[in-house]
Amino acid sequence: MHHVHQKEYKNGLRVLVIPLPDALSVTTAVFVEAGTAYEQKHNNGISHFLEHMCFKGTPRRPLPIDVTAALEGMGASYNAFTSRDMTGYHVKVAPKYAARAFDIIADIYLHAMVPEQEIEKEKGVIIEEIRMYEDEPRAKVSETLESLLYGDQPAGWHIAGTPDTVRATTREAFIKYRDTHYVASKTIVVIAGAVDVRTAQQWIEKYFTNLSRGKRQKNEVGSYKHTKPSARAIHRALDQTHFALGFHTVPLADKRRFALSLLAKVLGSGMSSRLFQKVREEMGAAYYIGAANNFFKTHGYLEVYGGLNHEKVPVVLRAVANELRRMKETLVPDNELKRVKDYTAGKFLLSLETSDDLAFSYGQDLIETGKVETPAQAIARMRAVTATDIRRVAQEFLTPQRMNLTFIGPYQKTDEEKFLKMLTI
Repeated sequence: MHHVHQKEYKNGLRVLVIPLPDALSVTTAVFVEAGTAYEQKHNNGISHFLEHMCFKGTPRRPLPIDVTAALEGMGASYNAFTSRDMTGYHVKVAPKYAARAFDIIADIYLHAMVPEQEIEKEKGVIIEEIRMYEDEPRAKVSETLESLLYGDQPAGWHIAGTPDTVRATTREAFIKYRDTHYVASKTIVVIAGAVDVRTAQQWIEKYFTNLSRGKRQKNEVGSYKHTKPSARAIHRALDQTHFALGFHTVPLADKRRFALSLLAKVLGSGMSSRLFQKVREEMGAAYYIGAANNFFKTHGYLEVYGGLNHEKVPVVLRAVANELRRMKETLVPDNELKRVKDYTAGKFLLSLETSDDLAFSYGQDLIETGKVETPAQAIARMRAVTATDIRRVAQEFLTPQRMNLTFIGPYQKTDEEKFLKMLTI
């Protein structure tokens, strides 16, 4: 089992080093508390836009090709992402290139020039990215679900923003946002793989200890309470109906997330899950059907989703409702609970096999919960969940008041109430 070396520097920078002597790679990841949760309506999407701009050149690497060619010349696997609570930059290389890769990732994070001409070009790229997700039914229905769950506040906004907010972004706005958020107290550096701990710390101290401490702003915690179920139809001429059914739950740090995670696994994770067996195997009504949790720093929700034959939507929604009621009314049998726990533990451990897997997992935990939990600790907490715990969270969270349904296909607004009535839980 690996060991995590954790350190916090005087400027507030948090560092995790995870040595894996036998690994064939080294991953460097830099995470910053800058995402949709820290935005305002007028600059929605700026976190994601800035992520793009960090690859557009630095004083030492003035052109975008100087950055990408240097990374690809090492055979690196690299990328960046923006989520509700964070932005992350990561690069994975063979151990002999680790120091050079760290130099590049630190350079783009700390010294991106954000050139005016690249901003204007990238606006078109991001608007096309937004349009791409608009044209993808599975992405569109899930995005709409978040909007329905949280409304007009950061948790309900599109991570990439809107075409209007993207077009309105200026270089001055980028610099102000970066100076506010890309500071040491909001930054976490993770190095995992075939690297010596002291060597990794020396790299970090060389580049990051002069980073301004800054101030850790709290992300906005809005009001997520609903008093009645809601639904939203999206009209599209599609060959399949896609739906997403969501229930407000808890943030990642809440101890109830372990019971909620097992609840979702029983419902819809894996081919032996209840929804898969019922809707796909028995009814033949869907190719994909499932359930999953989405946990964030200040909130969370459980989602049931699927892609269905139009004609079978009524019977599938009723079947989903039956399974949700079953979770609330009866205890999960011992043999099923054991199988789901073994499945969950196995999938979790497999998700930590590589250096980048470990970097992402530990980095996200530290951002979202403020602490690091070992795999053994997490698995022990999961295995301690009882069938009674699962029924309790089902009764607490799977209620009509918390229910939000989105669906996309050949439908009108008048179908919203009709579909909701099929979900008697």
